[in-house]
Amino acid sequence: MIKISPSLLACNFARLEEEVRKIEKGGAHYVHVDVMDGHFVPNISIGIPVVDALRKITKLPLDVHLMITDPDKYIDDFAKAGADIICVQQEACIHLDRTIRYIKDLGKKAAVALNPSTNINVLEYILPMLDMVLIMSVNPGFGGQSYIQYSTEKIKSLKKMIDTMGLNTDIQVDGGVTVENCHEIKAAGANVLVAGSAIFKAKDVKKAIQQLIEN
Repeated sequence: MIKISPSLLACNFARLEEEVRKIEKGGAHYVHVDVMDGHFVPNISIGIPVVDALRKITKLPLDVHLMITDPDKYIDDFAKAGADIICVQQEACIHLDRTIRYIKDLGKKAAVALNPSTNINVLEYILPMLDMVLIMSVNPGFGGQSYIQYSTEKIKSLKKMIDTMGLNTDIQVDGGVTVENCHEIKAAGANVLVAGSAIFKAKDVKKAIQQLIEN
């Protein structure tokens, strides 16, 4: 099943609740929350108070992507704020096994994101512990970037690894996902698509979500 996780990075934050209602009615499966600290990535976005506010206005699972240095310090706070899925960057974690175990111990789904140049082999031993792997198909930090083409082969390789190990781990893709290229991404093995501009900048949000699922 293809699931859509609209990225709030592209929404109108002055009308946050209204924007969330749009994607709820449009058939979104998750709410993707990009947390940036201005250190791990060259941008600052939103944090714990916004996740807490979102939890109060929607029943959709909150898919929280921590693009931050030393995420271990904040995992507990994001869990308490209402995150359902907590995704950490492999490159930001010194002891990834420990970090993932802590997320799971909190009763949350655990995911790991890989930057474009990071090899999927870094997940070989930890993959059975993960609920989801996020393939970054742009360099993280800004919305509206174009899809990095070699990401498709990376998705295929990850899918092969998951199948070989007999796992059901979700493959999420974030960065430059559009109605035009989503078929290629899904055919490679991805089943969770993150899209910001393609959804929130669309004239018809529901139609955009349906096209991402069906194209």
